[in-house]
Amino acid sequence: MTRLSDNQTPRRRGRLFPERQISPEEKERRRLEDENFSKRCRVIFDLIKPELIEEHYNWFIAIEPVSGEYFIDKNQEIAIVKAKEKYPDRRRLILRLNETGACGRI
Repeated sequence: MTRLSDNQTPRRRGRLFPERQISPEEKERRRLEDENFSKRCRVIFDLIKPELIEEHYNWFIAIEPVSGEYFIDKNQEIAIVKAKEKYPDRRRLILRLNETGACGRI
């Protein structure tokens, strides 16, 4: 059996790529951008939810906030594909047509 030496130095723990760290200002800018995007989508969701919830309860809805368009389907992947076909380079928010818009368990 091979004996391990006693003078091993502990490995450095930390980020894999420390040169790729994001500054706190950039993190805050991204957080605010995501928050604004979510708010714009939520406004559209709150407007259309009452008319769609009765016929399409628990269906998925993909909202594109710049145009105000939305795409619904029973299957989440199909709703995303419909939105990507029309707007391939834009962000979308996926919600569920229910009271809260939540898509799963928390």
